[in-house]
Amino acid sequence: MYVRAKVTPGAKKEYLKKIADGEFEIAVREKAERNLANKRVLFLIARALGASEGSVRIANGHRSATKLLRVEESAKSREP
Repeated sequence: MYVRAKVTPGAKKEYLKKIADGEFEIAVREKAERNLANKRVLFLIARALGASEGSVRIANGHRSATKLLRVEESAKSREP
């Protein structure tokens, strides 16, 4: 599953707002340096979707404010 996120790093208040199915607006306190903001975005998306942090990866937009994230299915949900 793919998720689009518009990220604002270095915000005063942190929030995650669902705009539409598979689209989020996120503000994080971490600055956009040393991958700190990206790590926090992955954590917040994983928590919001009920997935593990390791199953969420940035597919596109590592250095951009608009990111495309890939959320992998868990092994349990693939079993019949």
